[in-house]
Amino acid sequence: MMAPEAPVKRRRDAAATRQAILEAAIAAFTAHGYAGVGVRDIAAKAGVTAMLINRYFGSKEQLFAEAVDAAFAPRTVISGTGAELAGETARTLVARTAPGADELGPFLLMLRSAADPRAAEIMRAAIARHPGRHLTEELAGEGAAVRAELMLALQAGVWLMRSVIGTDALKDAGPDDLTRRIRDLLQVLA
Repeated sequence: MMAPEAPVKRRRDAAATRQAILEAAIAAFTAHGYAGVGVRDIAAKAGVTAMLINRYFGSKEQLFAEAVDAAFAPRTVISGTGAELAGETARTLVARTAPGADELGPFLLMLRSAADPRAAEIMRAAIARHPGRHLTEELAGEGAAVRAELMLALQAGVWLMRSVIGTDALKDAGPDDLTRRIRDLLQVLA
């Protein structure tokens, strides 16, 4: 009679597990917003237990904070530097909001979570750390922080009206004309 084989132990990879949870959280919060998804939903999507999420992140709120930070860190629309900032950002915004373009996840996450006061607070902090800081550093002179946030508000408004609501004038606007008009508005703020 043969001795039973020892069970095969899978190698644990804490970093990969944490990353899988974070990616599942970003997808879930983007699709359903902060209030619309629970830790168990995220755990199922990541293939882990809710206890493991709490072990790595402590709470749903902390997981949301890290998901927002990861989603807002990459530059999705803000492009160019110096004299090219307004024109490059306008071109990128028009391309990223064109019919058929890939969804802008950070905007969807923001839109779907903004009604929750704590989620809004977390998003404000991430905006300040990432796109707000980048724009503020690019803008010279008095009121740079206010001008940066106005630039972000213009971008969010164009995205909302063109991609989510799909207003006729913005949806049907020629890309060159729309780029020029947005560039002109951004240059006033730059």
